[in-house]
Amino acid sequence: MKIPRYLLKSTYILIVFTVFSCNQEKNQDEKVTAVVEEPIVVYKNIHGFSEKDYEFDSSFVKSGESFGEILQRMDISYSSINKLSTTYKDVYDIRRIYPGDKYYTLRTKDSLKSAKLIYQHSPTELVVMNFVDSVSLYVVNKPITIKLKESAGVIKYSLWESFIKNNLTPALVSNVANLYAWTIDFFDIQNDDYYKIIYEAKYVDGQFIGVGKIKAMLFNHKGKDMYAFRYASPEDKVEHYYDENGESMQRALLSAPLEYVRISSKFSHRRLHPIKKIYRPHFGVDYAAPTGTEVVTTGDGKVIFAGWSPGAGYMIKIKHTFGNVVTKYLHLSKFQKGIKKGVFVEQGEKIAEVGSTGLSTGPHLDYRVYINDKPVDPLKMDIPSKDPIPDSLKEKYLKDILVLRKNLDKLEP
Repeated sequence: MKIPRYLLKSTYILIVFTVFSCNQEKNQDEKVTAVVEEPIVVYKNIHGFSEKDYEFDSSFVKSGESFGEILQRMDISYSSINKLSTTYKDVYDIRRIYPGDKYYTLRTKDSLKSAKLIYQHSPTELVVMNFVDSVSLYVVNKPITIKLKESAGVIKYSLWESFIKNNLTPALVSNVANLYAWTIDFFDIQNDDYYKIIYEAKYVDGQFIGVGKIKAMLFNHKGKDMYAFRYASPEDKVEHYYDENGESMQRALLSAPLEYVRISSKFSHRRLHPIKKIYRPHFGVDYAAPTGTEVVTTGDGKVIFAGWSPGAGYMIKIKHTFGNVVTKYLHLSKFQKGIKKGVFVEQGEKIAEVGSTGLSTGPHLDYRVYINDKPVDPLKMDIPSKDPIPDSLKEKYLKDILVLRKNLDKLEP
């Protein structure tokens, strides 16, 4: 018997035949059992629609292709297409179609050959356009399954290289950089720094679609363990990251105001000025970076100066919302639109771009910090954290993170 391709498994049906026979002594009924293989049909299923009822086909959206063109090839009338674009615009705007996305065409097996179109807008969202009996459109949101994953590694060249080598996604690298943005300068990562991480992995229909939240992490930088745990703040019930002592991972100031190539000059009370050729204090850190590199404010605050200053070129000064702290950003090429004296800016907000204005030998940012009107080294500051776990709740916090911490500690980098 030839088995069709869609038959994936079979069952056995016992068919009983009665055969009469006799021997020399007496007649006796004998039951003879024969085994006949009878197939069970298993129908293919696509997003809830069965091959039993529909004929399937699939394709990918071509560059410049519209739903109108696809539906016309399916012999859908102009009036039906127009109804989709008008009546169901609030459900899904059929102008939103993107090259490379997959779609399925379904036709009923009856004489009418009525059609459906299923457009995979994202791994979690399907747009179903129905032309069976009447015209309709609806969106199906597919459930996401979240699994906790663990990983660990030693950095030999860069955080990126180590993560990719361990089959971790670029998105996770970015999440880690954001998590430790207040405490680690990732341009100062050392060989043999290591990490341990517990994070969420998201799946749809068993297929990995991306990472979720980092649940816990240990980053060992220059021999120092830096823990981070995601935990719901008792005050606002919103999850934040805290260290092993309940201090917020967020600091009042970011560790650096830009992505730079290298540090070309450090904080010094006596440095040879590259242009004036005299020794004088340099109360900032020079970050070498290409002209146009985005500069962000390292903390919340109000702009108290944005303009030209002799020697500093285009400069911004920000008075921050904690303590008596002022930051300065020198040698800028231009300011971000809307940045002017009196404007309030939020931590991480773009305020300008790197340049080489004023007394400068090349494009870089001279970043300075003043506390109580006294200059401090930005690379050596002990920056206070934002909103730590209250002392009254710290014992509960330490108990709640204990399992995650033990799981981190047992990982081998």
